[in-house]
Amino acid sequence: MTVERPTSGSAVLSWMPVAVMSVVAAADVVAGAGVGFLPLVSLGPAFSGLVGGWRRTALIGTVAMLLCIGLGLYDGLFEERRGFTAMVSVAGVTGVGIAAAVMRSRREAELASVRSIAEVAQRVLLRPVPRTAGSLQATVSYTSAVAEARIGGDLYEVVASPHGARVIVGDVQGKGLGAVETAAVVLGVFREAAHDEPDLMVVGERLERSVARELEGEKFVTAVLAEIGNDEVVFLNCGHPAPMLVHQDGTVDFPEPPSYALPLGLGAYGDEGRKPYRVSFTPGEQLLLYTDGVTEARDANGSFYPLGDRADLLKEPDSDRALESLREDLVRHAAGPLHDDAAMLLLRYHDHVE
Repeated sequence: MTVERPTSGSAVLSWMPVAVMSVVAAADVVAGAGVGFLPLVSLGPAFSGLVGGWRRTALIGTVAMLLCIGLGLYDGLFEERRGFTAMVSVAGVTGVGIAAAVMRSRREAELASVRSIAEVAQRVLLRPVPRTAGSLQATVSYTSAVAEARIGGDLYEVVASPHGARVIVGDVQGKGLGAVETAAVVLGVFREAAHDEPDLMVVGERLERSVARELEGEKFVTAVLAEIGNDEVVFLNCGHPAPMLVHQDGTVDFPEPPSYALPLGLGAYGDEGRKPYRVSFTPGEQLLLYTDGVTEARDANGSFYPLGDRADLLKEPDSDRALESLREDLVRHAAGPLHDDAAMLLLRYHDHVE
């Protein structure tokens, strides 16, 4: 279990009530009763209610009340109403601070519960891909453009089917929960069809029908499907960026389909160009499937990420470190958070599984 250490900012806020009351007490002693600093002691429980729990707020409020009584006696303020007014002020702020702390604690507990459920849903939707499928080794990297989110509209899956290892990487048009729901539909259909259908083209047809039912208007899903086996890979590209094939000598190819094909969901406008095509894929070579969040990431000068020029980062023998190096280089190029989700699926072909 990992214990989270408080950040420097939260540490400063946690000590703020004590610091404020100390400063007020010192100022009151130095300046005397005529200045009227005493009611400011209530700032202690006020700050505590913002950052601490209700018990800590009650403790700070008790300390503030004792401090108020002590300074009131020292200044002789209980001979008039000022001392009692200061006590009422401290008591009132303490009560409000305790109520605020209780409400905040409840909201934080609810948020933690929602995040826990969301993490489970994320693991179900984008579950870990199998590390190996026959002679194929798979590694995934996913970077969401949404803060504190792990999934978005990008999707990927690897299925070890009776017809060979089958892979999909796709990108749903749009963002938010609607895109996540569509990604879930695509993945569910692909996982089933990849096992059942001997023809990759039929897998694509089933995806087309499902996406067309799910989406309305001119929304769509770009995707590339791949079937690996017998020293070749069969692609079915549906309006998606071409995969990157890295040869053993380090040279790079981006195998394009013979003709442009419309994305999934737009089959009603014609799918004549959606045809499978074959590319040699031999042991020792690497195949990177990715979404446009990778190639369309811009630097400060507006230049796109030069993926083909970064293929040397994949020379690292460990596939996890290789893909992480590529991801880190992508983030450095963007010089900040990515503006779109970026999914990368690295496939390595070996003579045997180590």
